[in-house]
Amino acid sequence: MKLNWHDSLDIAIALAEKHPDVDVQYIRFTDLHRYVCELDGFVGEPDKSNEAILEAIQMAWLDELD
Repeated sequence: MKLNWHDSLDIAIALAEKHPDVDVQYIRFTDLHRYVCELDGFVGEPDKSNEAILEAIQMAWLDELD
């Protein structure tokens, strides 16, 4: 499966599986950006993200944990 920046739910699921010990509520966007770019199947360009996209991924990740 190929992931891009706007696949926030699928990215969140992958991040929850790969980084179960991360405190998502307090993650820095620089770390979140790196984690997303390191995911298997991620094809998005690193410079195409922004704060709104990263926040959407963070919120989806938090929802995934609930």
